Amino acid sequence: MKLTEFRRAVDDEFGRMAPVLLRDTVVVALGNRTADEALAAGVPARDVWLALCRAEGVPPARWYGAGRPDPRDA
Repeated sequence: MKLTEFRRAVDDEFGRMAPVLLRDTVVVALGNRTADEALAAGVPARDVWLALCRAEGVPPARWYGAGRPDPRDA
């Protein structure tokens, strides 16, 4: 999952709350780091996306964002 795909998936799922979620929500599965901190530390975007989905209770059916291509590439 590219970082652009990650950002698109987070925006699609969490909308206006996405920036706050990425900056302020500490996720245990990410080593007690926020998503932004985990990405900066080199954690793969796909792993951060899936950890956020689990932590925020996103139903697995909506974890579609992992690997979602850029619509401009279609």
